[in-house]
Amino acid sequence: MTTVSALGCHGTDLPTYAEIVLRVEFTIEPFVEGQPGRHVLAAVDAVQGLGAKVEFGPFGSEFVADDSIVAAGVSALIAAAYANGATHVNLHVERVD
Repeated sequence: MTTVSALGCHGTDLPTYAEIVLRVEFTIEPFVEGQPGRHVLAAVDAVQGLGAKVEFGPFGSEFVADDSIVAAGVSALIAAAYANGATHVNLHVERVD
């Protein structure tokens, strides 16, 4: 196993991981600037319930975690978003080296 440390999209230090580390960027629609609806808040809560910290950004949100948490987190995010009224979920996943 390798140990990975990186910076988040907002320049903040990320925790150190001992697995494959992935960054998940996502948007959930309908989108209302400054007023995330229940479909967004439920999805964020689902991810954070797995131990990942979600950062809100001006054009989307993100979390960084080990691959096992990302797999569960993406599933939970999608399920919670659509169960609470989302019409579209956009995901981008990349490896953090």
